[in-house]
Amino acid sequence: MKILGLMRHAKSDWSDGDTRDFDRGLNARGRKGARLMGDHIRDHGIKWDALIASPAQRVKTTLEEALPELSPEWDRRLYLAGTDTMMDVLHQASGKAVLIAAHNPGLGDMVLELVAPAHENALFDEAKVKFPTASYAVFELDIDDWADLTPECGKLVHFARPRDLDPELGPDT
Repeated sequence: MKILGLMRHAKSDWSDGDTRDFDRGLNARGRKGARLMGDHIRDHGIKWDALIASPAQRVKTTLEEALPELSPEWDRRLYLAGTDTMMDVLHQASGKAVLIAAHNPGLGDMVLELVAPAHENALFDEAKVKFPTASYAVFELDIDDWADLTPECGKLVHFARPRDLDPELGPDT
């Protein structure tokens, strides 16, 4: 069995319309959400063997705020990647527990890709609706080697959003 974590970057800073998408950082709410989710990930207790991340600035800043103790492997393929590309990246991974930090819609699509209908549960029902900024999901994968990763080989065993931990970080109303 392998463990896969997915973490979406925190809330982006859109204050400078001239900034390229790749170079956008986080706003204040995003930094707060990233720190909160970092505490949650540490408290959740999984020892990550690898962290593979998009090199986009908003992902870098999220990880600096959330998980400064981890050393990411930056992989340009994860910038706005779809599920096929994420699967390709994971096929080359090593270790028992791998955390991916990247973007939507790819991360949200991975939830749908990895969970077989027989393994859908209440967590899946929440995550399939929306994988908001700074969300964190954990899957148990029924594989022995990352090269064996295929659609529908996983079970979603944990899902948390910033708003689950602090209602002030919920959607704007």
